[in-house]
Amino acid sequence: MATPPKPVGPNLVMPPGLEPIYANLARISHSPADLVIDFAQLLPGEMQAKVMARVLMTPLSAKLFLRALAENIARYEASFGEINVPSNSSLAESLFRPPHPPSPPTSE
Repeated sequence: MATPPKPVGPNLVMPPGLEPIYANLARISHSPADLVIDFAQLLPGEMQAKVMARVLMTPLSAKLFLRALAENIARYEASFGEINVPSNSSLAESLFRPPHPPSPPTSE
């Protein structure tokens, strides 16, 4: 018995001039109908993050995205090794705490 063909996703069309963005911060908020994800860049030592993109999703789409992201991270780790998440404090504190200036040189 032949296996049914795997469904093919939609063909994505990239608009001319589409630039990728880098985000090292995401803020997620929601209403009863939507989840809103703001992707931002936060530079070391800065207290203000620049939002680079805002994505609105239905709760169902967000849950499917979460599943797809988890599957892709699992594949990434299978190929390149485990991604270590700091565990000594909250993730947000580890990633976004204010920088500590270097210690002044000691005079001898």
